[in-house]
Amino acid sequence: MAAFNDPQPDLDRVMSFFAEDARYLPGHGPELHGLAAIRAEFAPQFAGRYGAMTFDVYDHVIDESRRRATIRWACRLDLTGTHGGRAFPPVRWFARIRYRGRLQWHGLDVFHFNAAGQITGKFTYATFRLPLWEQAS
Repeated sequence: MAAFNDPQPDLDRVMSFFAEDARYLPGHGPELHGLAAIRAEFAPQFAGRYGAMTFDVYDHVIDESRRRATIRWACRLDLTGTHGGRAFPPVRWFARIRYRGRLQWHGLDVFHFNAAGQITGKFTYATFRLPLWEQAS
């Protein structure tokens, strides 16, 4: 989480924690596989396309024997001033009109690790105003 919250965003640093064959389930879509797909998903965030993004950690649970961790967080976006300058215009306008440029949502990440300590799975579950509908199997 410290790497995500660094004032100088460094996508390479974050990606260094992931194994080559890592899986990532974002809170809004299908599961991604491999470093290239995960990097592409994170790239807009690290380019400031959602303003300044930080995560405040509320809780964490570590299951060392099974190489698992769960972190409950609030994701805070600041789209005011220069922070919002690189944000997608519709996101920036909506955030500024509806939330005066600062908004947040809550969620949790479940992490799986390999024996070397690299992330092999990052599964995000987050609150959104509208549910993410999908067809049940």
